[in-house]
Amino acid sequence: MPIRILRRRGRNLAVAVGAVLVCAFTAISATAAAAQAASSASAATQPAEASRLDAVLAAGTLRVGTTGDYKPFTYLNPQTRTFEGMDIDLAEAMGKALGVKVEFVKTSWGSLLPDLLADKYDIAVGGVSVTLERQKKALFSDALMRDGKTPITRCENKDRFQTVADIDKPGVRLIVNPGGTNEKFARANISNAQVEVHPDNVTIFDQIVAGRADLMITDAVETRLQQKLHPELCAVHPDQPFDFSEKAFLLPRDIVLKLWVDQWLHQTVATGQYQAVFNRWLK
Repeated sequence: MPIRILRRRGRNLAVAVGAVLVCAFTAISATAAAAQAASSASAATQPAEASRLDAVLAAGTLRVGTTGDYKPFTYLNPQTRTFEGMDIDLAEAMGKALGVKVEFVKTSWGSLLPDLLADKYDIAVGGVSVTLERQKKALFSDALMRDGKTPITRCENKDRFQTVADIDKPGVRLIVNPGGTNEKFARANISNAQVEVHPDNVTIFDQIVAGRADLMITDAVETRLQQKLHPELCAVHPDQPFDFSEKAFLLPRDIVLKLWVDQWLHQTVATGQYQAVFNRWLK
């Protein structure tokens, strides 16, 4: 066959193949565009998933869980039967910024997280320590302050309990409140001293004053306050605690609510409102 005819047939075949490929590409593009348009239309017609923040605004109430036994953060005043403290003031300010009323719900350290998960309240406040265990099931706001565990004892014993090794000896009576990070620290670090669980965190320091316990290991911020309230007691190196911790608000796994709380906290710090509340209770 002449070479000229072969070349002509080759060109015709190439043109035909190109035409088929163009048609196929056009069909695929049209199908993809249709699928994308359908997906966008479906997303536009589906309602956005409601957040806890939406629920709070709709209800007109922010439910705040708190123990009421941890000065200066939260305290249930037996005379007025109302909560007071640094975190209580902050929760009230948060509710005002949201435009809703605040309802305080009494809880305990042992049930703080379970009650949050059971939807008994929308947020937990009151000197809550940030822990990885709590973070597994809930969220925390940005940190309110840095803290750590340190001893508080009668002033005559201050030099006696400088280290964990000083404390962890037979005959030493360490007192703790149940269910929180204080008991957790004691169980993890004390094996020789006697660990006594006292159910009432409000009167626990009276036990040390009365000589029924030698010391307590708690947050440094609390030891500073309690040595003011009980002149017989002295905080042991509160500026150099045994460990590192932070205080924050405990939140459900709702990123929308967390973002709002964090932004509110950021503005509260920037405007000096947070410092004013801090000074009221800790200065």
